[in-house]
Amino acid sequence: MRLFKRKAGRAEELRIPRHIAIIMDGNGRWAQKRGLPRSAGHSVGAETFRKIATYCKNLGLEYLTVFAFSTENWKRPAEEVASIMALLEKYLLEAIEKMEKEKIRLHIMGNLEPLSPRLCELAAYATETSKKLDGFQVNLCLNYGGRDEIVRAVRKYAQEYKNGLVGDIDEERFGGYLYSAGIPDPDLVIRPSGELRLSNFLIWQTAYSELYFTDVLWPDFTEAELDRAIEAYSKRNRRFGGV
Repeated sequence: MRLFKRKAGRAEELRIPRHIAIIMDGNGRWAQKRGLPRSAGHSVGAETFRKIATYCKNLGLEYLTVFAFSTENWKRPAEEVASIMALLEKYLLEAIEKMEKEKIRLHIMGNLEPLSPRLCELAAYATETSKKLDGFQVNLCLNYGGRDEIVRAVRKYAQEYKNGLVGDIDEERFGGYLYSAGIPDPDLVIRPSGELRLSNFLIWQTAYSELYFTDVLWPDFTEAELDRAIEAYSKRNRRFGGV
C-alpha cells in the first residue's frame, strides 16, 4: 500500500488502497432536492466522476471501479435511461481522446449486448486501446449485475468443462471467468447517498473488501470526502479471516 500525507495540517500518513470501488449513487435525489430533472443530477454526477477519477490517479491508485449502470436500472423511466446512455457515450468519447495522452486504461465490465451499436463500438475501441497502455485503470461497470456476472461465469465454465477444455473448478479458476479476471479485488468500497447495501455490486470480488458509507449524495462527493474514506480505511485491521 502506498502512503500519503494529508494536506490539512496533519503529518499523519495514510495507506492508499490499491483498488477502490465506488457505487455512484444519489444523482436523482440530488436533482429532485433542487427541483431539477433527474437527468441534471446524472450530468453533475458525471463531472464528479471525472474529478474523483483524476484525484485517484494522482494519489497513486492502480484501479478505480465505478458502478455506472446496473442490470436493474432498465426499470427506470425511458427518458432517464436515454439521458444516462447519452452521458456514457459522451464519456467514452472523451476517455478515448485522453487515454493515450494521460496513460489511463479503461475496462468495461458488464453485458454490452443490449446497448446501442455506437456504445458497443466505443467500448470495444477503448478496450483495444487499453491493451497498449500501462498505468492507472478505470473499470466501468455498465449494464452490470453481480448475480448476472456469476451466472454468466458459471455457464461459460460449464460449457468449457463439458467440452473437455478445463478441469475441476476452484476459486482461482472461477475468478478467471468473471468480468474482473486479472484485476485484484477492491480493497475499499465506497457508497455515497446514505444507502447501506451493495445493491448487487461486485458480489464475488467484495468478499473481504472494507466498506465505507456516507450520507453525501454522489454529485456532492469531493476529494475531501474521498480522503475521509481513505482515512477510515487506514485505521482498519484487515485480517482476512485470520487473527
